Amino acid sequence: MITKQDVNAAQTSWANAVVDVGGATSPAEAHARAVRLVETLYQVEDGSLLFSPTKAAVHPFRRTLEEAVSYFIGQGPFPDAGFALEPWTSVRFDNVDIVCRGDVAIAMGHYFFGRADGSEFQAEYSFVYVRDSQNHLRIQLHHSAVPYRG
Repeated sequence: MITKQDVNAAQTSWANAVVDVGGATSPAEAHARAVRLVETLYQVEDGSLLFSPTKAAVHPFRRTLEEAVSYFIGQGPFPDAGFALEPWTSVRFDNVDIVCRGDVAIAMGHYFFGRADGSEFQAEYSFVYVRDSQNHLRIQLHHSAVPYRG
């Protein structure tokens, strides 16, 4: 059974990992940190990842480790800017709700990415969490978007 506490812990781990990637001092280090982020926090082991990240207009859907890593660091199969390389100083989640249904949990809300100047970038997210074969909580579905400003 996945609990709200499990999801909150996973969100904290994700936030820390994104900040960590941006704190790398070389492209090789950023790549290694992004690989660790994706391998540790996303459901990539069975090829069932559904990842639609923020600011990925050209290739908005990612299914593999390499494609997800490309989004975070801007190296790989897609011409991304490297979202995690901002670098962000913090990430905080504001969950609208977390719904737990046995071995699946769904979280939706806003997350805020802190910049060095004190401002924040806001995005909307929906994450679906599952347990992997080792019973670790993983992100199965990640959808993120910039709020509509009409």
